[in-house]
Amino acid sequence: MSRMPRFRLGILCSLMVCATFAAADGDQKQKLDRQFQSAVAQYDAGRFAEAAAQLEDLLPQAPNNFEVEELLGMTYSALSQDTKAIKHLDAAVRLKPNSAAARTNLAASLSRSGKAELAGEQFQKALELEPRDYTANHNLGEFYIQSGKIAEAHPFLERAQRINPASYDNGYDLAMADLLTGRLDEARQLVQSMIQSKNTAELHNLLAQIEEKDGKFVAAANEFGTAAHMDPSEDNLFDWGSELLIHRTYEPAIDVFRQATRLYPNSPRLQIGLGMTLYSRGLYEEAVKSLLVAADLNPSDARCYLFLSKAYDSSPSQAEEVIQRFQRYSELEPNNALAQYYYAMSLWKGKRAEGSGLDLQAVESLLKKSISLNEKLPEAHVQLGNLYADQHQYAKSIPEYVRALELNPNLPDAHYRLGTDYVHVGQKDRAQNEFDVYQKLRAQHLAEVDKERIEVRQFVYSAKAAPSTKP
Repeated sequence: MSRMPRFRLGILCSLMVCATFAAADGDQKQKLDRQFQSAVAQYDAGRFAEAAAQLEDLLPQAPNNFEVEELLGMTYSALSQDTKAIKHLDAAVRLKPNSAAARTNLAASLSRSGKAELAGEQFQKALELEPRDYTANHNLGEFYIQSGKIAEAHPFLERAQRINPASYDNGYDLAMADLLTGRLDEARQLVQSMIQSKNTAELHNLLAQIEEKDGKFVAAANEFGTAAHMDPSEDNLFDWGSELLIHRTYEPAIDVFRQATRLYPNSPRLQIGLGMTLYSRGLYEEAVKSLLVAADLNPSDARCYLFLSKAYDSSPSQAEEVIQRFQRYSELEPNNALAQYYYAMSLWKGKRAEGSGLDLQAVESLLKKSISLNEKLPEAHVQLGNLYADQHQYAKSIPEYVRALELNPNLPDAHYRLGTDYVHVGQKDRAQNEFDVYQKLRAQHLAEVDKERIEVRQFVYSAKAAPSTKP
């Protein structure tokens, strides 16, 4: 979801301050009323710390007072002190159990404190008190959205929309719920009608998501582009570039990502997106440069190293810099099998390309460490097999290839290398079987293309949740 729903906290109604302290005598009542009015003024002016101090002084003089408890709870909520807020809002609810606004305020603070079940109960009770109220329906719908219960949210958002068709936030959330539950025609119609009254970038972004899910790539790309032109935020530019990348419109995608990285040079996901797009276009050296920048911006981002390893495999000219990044990653993630594997392969390929300084024992040690951390990593077994086969140690290489193919029988190179090793040890029948499988798998090369598309999609969808950086 491109933007999270926002709870509408119950608004402090115009308080009957003159009747608030009716139990006190005349002078005392006027004094308490003035103190309370002053706290209300501080709250309304956004001076929440001052309001809280005044209300804390007032509370002992007005025990069991609904208005004081509610305002103090709301003040602490505004200060993000939800533990204190819950204490006073709960007291307000006990004092006036039929106040839907008080229950809504309590529910919002409970939700922020991670007490989802208790928050849900209060939102439900607020709705029971005012079943035809827009805010009660909207808040319960948004609560279910934040809880990941989109189907449960839908009827409440739909009812709120009928009560108040002009509400932008509810309309947006209802359209998003329609999208996520597959009601694409309803979602599209709602967003298009909203655009007529309030033309915003986020609505065009949402419409793009609807078109994308409906398989209408051109329309989706156009809407993402419109959103990015209206608001060139990191999110909008990333979404636009990613849409073009996923559908292999590489040249426009490169332009978008280059523009985005100029505006947001400290965004790892934009640098990775640019690197992936350059790699997909065959511009491997430029891809490596972009991915190196991404690695420096976020050294622990595993996604960066996956695509850096691919680009580097096609362009080893920046060997030293790449090796340094993979070494750092392996040190940052000593228990990560892939981190050790990437470092091993960068050393092996880089030093071999340079023609000097290749330490095969170091490569072997790293590959063995990778396997010890994750014995079910077929790539590590294949490369360890290659290392042994290059040294004619077939008694060691053959078991590694066999194990790799047990883990993943669809590795063409592993079948070919295993067949070659069988030839060297005189097992020609076995060798021929492996070569036959190799030929069949090579004919299915398109599966590898699909695998790369899946990897790109996985990166895009995971990166959409990443926090934005400042331009």
